[in-house]
This record gives sequence, C-alpha cells and structure tokens, in this order.
Amino acid sequence: MAREVELKGIVPNLAVAVARVTEAGGVPGFAGRLEDRRYDTPDRALALRDHVLRLRVYRGERPDGRLDWKGPTTYVDGYKVREEHSVTVGDPDELATMLERLGYVVTREIDREIRQFTLHGAVVRFERYPRLDDLVEVEGEPAAIEAAIRTLALPRAAFTTGRLPDFVRDYELRTGTRAALCDRELAGDYRYSAADA
Repeated sequence: MAREVELKGIVPNLAVAVARVTEAGGVPGFAGRLEDRRYDTPDRALALRDHVLRLRVYRGERPDGRLDWKGPTTYVDGYKVREEHSVTVGDPDELATMLERLGYVVTREIDREIRQFTLHGAVVRFERYPRLDDLVEVEGEPAAIEAAIRTLALPRAAFTTGRLPDFVRDYELRTGTRAALCDRELAGDYRYSAADA
C-alpha cells in the first residue's frame, strides 16, 4: 500500500528557505505552475468518505499530469497519513473531459506556483498561492521529514498536520483579507468552498 506522510507550514521568507534547501544539496524538481482539480460526484459521495480524486497538472512546456486517489486521513505519531495511489497522465486536459463525461464535477480548483526539491529523502515543495501565506509541504518518511525541517531552520512547532482550509482560516483571521486559492478566486469568483481544499 502506498502512503502519503506529510507536514505543512508557513514560510515567512521564501527566498531564504529555498536558499537553505539549495545550499544543503536539495535536488531541484519541478518549478512552475501547479494546478489541482478535485473531482467528486454531484452528491459529494467521495468527500463524505474523506476520499479525494484529484487531477494534478504541472504546466510546463508540455503539460504533465497525475490522477491521484487518496483515502481517509489518519494521524500517526504527529504526522498526517493517507493511503495514496497515482498514475501519470500524458494528456491531462483530455482526462478532465473524460471525468466530466463520467459524471464527475470539479469541487475545488487550486492554482499555485511551486518549487520542488528532494532533500534528505523527503520531498520539499514550496507553494505560492494567488493570495495566501507562502507554504512549504514536506513529505516522506518521518526521519526524512524531520531532517528536511531541520535544514529549513524554521521552528518545528510551525509544521502541522493541518489541511489547506486550516491555513486559509488562519490567514483570513489574521489579515482580515479573503484568501484566494485559484485564479478564479483572485478575480472574485468564489464558487468553491475553502472546506473542499
């Protein structure tokens, strides 16, 4: 069984954090626009079971995609853990059409610019959303996650098992400004719930 183990935190200074990872030998991965589209049935049958069906598109010279399924969230020893299965997709736009023809609907759009690295056996992904704090997600086995966090030199307590809606809520309470997780929201169209992020 494949599993996703991760923590997420706010990055006060993105340039400094990226420099620390680079200086520590982080191996660069994808850098650019990352688009997530979450799908569900019209009656939200997947969300009711805490399942996620996501089409993730890396927008580069040629769009590259992955279709991901994630099972219910569990928390183990202070880490967020989910069963996860993924397949690569050569034509993500065509797959999106197929999902829609099968009756699935987009329940959430998430757009961001990312820089991804492999460091100490963990994946470190810096995320800049249209309007939200800059975030870093660290994914891997617990020892690798902890080594990467030490390299980032951010307080360990800043990393949580929180979901994206938790970061949205905290940002809005602190700033009094509505967060925008996708281009559509930055333009004022809030058709999706932050709870579905």
